[in-house]
Order: sequence, then structure tokens, then C-alpha cells
Amino acid sequence: MIVGGGQAGLAVGYHLAELGRSFLILDQNERTGDSWRTRWGSLQLFTPAYLSDLPGLDFTGPRTRCPSKDEMADYLEAYAARFDLPVRRGLRVDSVTKDVDRFTINAGDHLFESDNVVLAAGGYQAAYVPDFADQLDASILQLHSSQYRRPSQLQDGDVLVVGAANSGAEIARELSATQRTWLSGRHPGTEPARAGSLIDKLLTPPFWFFISRVASVTNPIGRRMRPKMLNLTVPLGRVKPRDLDAAGVVRLPRTIGVQDGLPVTEDGRIVDVANVVWCTGYRSAFDWVHLDTFAEDGQPVHNRGVAAEPGLYFIGLFFLASAASSLVGGVGRDAEYIARHIAARLTSHRMPEEVAP
Repeated sequence: MIVGGGQAGLAVGYHLAELGRSFLILDQNERTGDSWRTRWGSLQLFTPAYLSDLPGLDFTGPRTRCPSKDEMADYLEAYAARFDLPVRRGLRVDSVTKDVDRFTINAGDHLFESDNVVLAAGGYQAAYVPDFADQLDASILQLHSSQYRRPSQLQDGDVLVVGAANSGAEIARELSATQRTWLSGRHPGTEPARAGSLIDKLLTPPFWFFISRVASVTNPIGRRMRPKMLNLTVPLGRVKPRDLDAAGVVRLPRTIGVQDGLPVTEDGRIVDVANVVWCTGYRSAFDWVHLDTFAEDGQPVHNRGVAAEPGLYFIGLFFLASAASSLVGGVGRDAEYIARHIAARLTSHRMPEEVAP
């Protein structure tokens, strides 16, 4: 059973099918690719198409372009159809448990049993906003970046974007075209070249080799790098500080609280705005997996995606096996490794089955 019908789950399905193994993919979305379609309209991948392929199927069109989020969504839908992957859509998994040697997967009114479970729903699915968000005045419109689609969603008046990493910078620049915009947060640094530029195109191949082969748990260098990289913030790629300045975006320190119903930054500034967009990321969301395979901080314990619990696997997490593991083009290697591990473990071709709830 594969929980999650995005790029990670589909890649595992592809490799299991190549190995002749039976499986089922559960996707909470009504349509394959919807996890990409529902993100903000101007979003693009940071990797070019030739580094965003899943195993067995190339992106069509110019190979050096960075695909849009809708192109990515359509590609995933075409991928599932091309390889006739068994995807059950519209099923959100509520819990995963285990009785002796067989897993039970509860998804609403549906109950499934399986010898193996691959958790491909991602490790950071819970949108995070700080605790003080509910202290903001009720007249202020609040959106998390996962809810933001376009500037027309916001009400008239100034907007504060909280979180200055890539999503915050891109959304702030987009909003600045229609209303006064403030961007709050620590500057995460910038990549040496703008995504999609000529220099970026020249640097991308060696950089990709580094994050997929060198920064990997398969060698001593990567094993030493991994603990440090898990706590790093990705530097700005497409939108640079000078772009924000040119757009009139006002930079502010971190937002740390609320005073008189308005957000307050760490230098004591009260920001009088009508809208707040929280680009504050996501938190680990494995509370629905009722198995003893997590560390005290809630993060899964695994070796290249293979959990200590026999038959349980993780995929799509940052630095699962390498620094490229959470990227579309990097998930294929992890998927092949996990699929082969499953195939070697299985003593039968027993299909995951739906049972009476």
C-alpha cells in the first residue's frame, strides 16, 4: 500500500510495477496532481524539466525551462495514466496501525490491509502559523501560503508577508504590484545565480551531481553533511533582494507577537496592515501513524527510507538518502531502492485488500 499519490508515490508504484509486484496507491486528492494545482498561480519549479522527470517518462517541450505548477500537475496525471498505476483517489488516510505482521490503513469509511506500507504523503503536511496568530484583530485577513492563490484573494489595504524564504519572497513581490507590501523574516541568503539564467543553467549540472551523489548517505561526506543540512533554510533562488527593493517591498525583521491586535516585529515595530500572509512553512504531520518508529522530536527513524518497523517505508522527505530526495527529479532513485527492498522482503504477491470496516 502506498499512501500518497504525488510524485513520490507514483515513482514507487512505477518501480513496483516494473518488478511485477502488486500494490495500491491511495491519494486524498480527487485528481492526480491536485497538490500542485492548488498552489499559487505563478509558482514554478526551481529545477529545469530535464531534472524534473520521474522514471520512465520525460517532460515534453523545452528541456531547460522550469515547469509551472500546472505543467507539473498535468505531468503527474499523464504519468499515472501512461503506466496505468492503480490509484484510488479521494481517500484521505486517517490512521495506520499494525497487528502482528499486517498493516491496517483506515481512510474514512474504507479499511485496507497490507503487508507493506509506503508513506509517500510527505513529512511536512501540517501548515504552520505561530500561536499568536489568533490574537490578531478579527478585521485582518489571514492566509497561510498553502491557501494563497492570487492577489485578488486579499482585501484592500496593506499586507504583511511573514516568512522571507522563497515562498514569502515570491508572494511578496507578486502582491506588491497591487498593494503596499511588507516582508518580515530573516534573510536566508541567495543562490549565486538566478533560477533559469544562463549562469544557472551552467551551474545546475554540477550542483545536481553534488546534491544527488555527493550529499548522500551512501558516502562519508554526505553522512557528515546530513545533520547540518536538515536545519538549513533554502536560499533565495528566483526572487532576489534587489527584486524586492525594485518592487517597493519593505523589509522587516521577524514578526514575534501582537500588540493592540496588530503584528509586532522583533525590533518593536507595530505593523498596521489589513492582511497577513503566513509563509511560515509546515510541520511534521505523522500523528496519524500509530507505530513506534519516530524519534522524540516526531521525525521518522529510518535508513534510506526503510523504517525499523518491518514493512514500513518513508519517501519524499528532505535528505531521505540525499539532498535531492525531496525534489521531483531526485525521488526516483529513492523509489527504486525502496521498491527493490519491498520486492526482496515479500514472499508472496499478495495484493493490498479492502476489508469491511
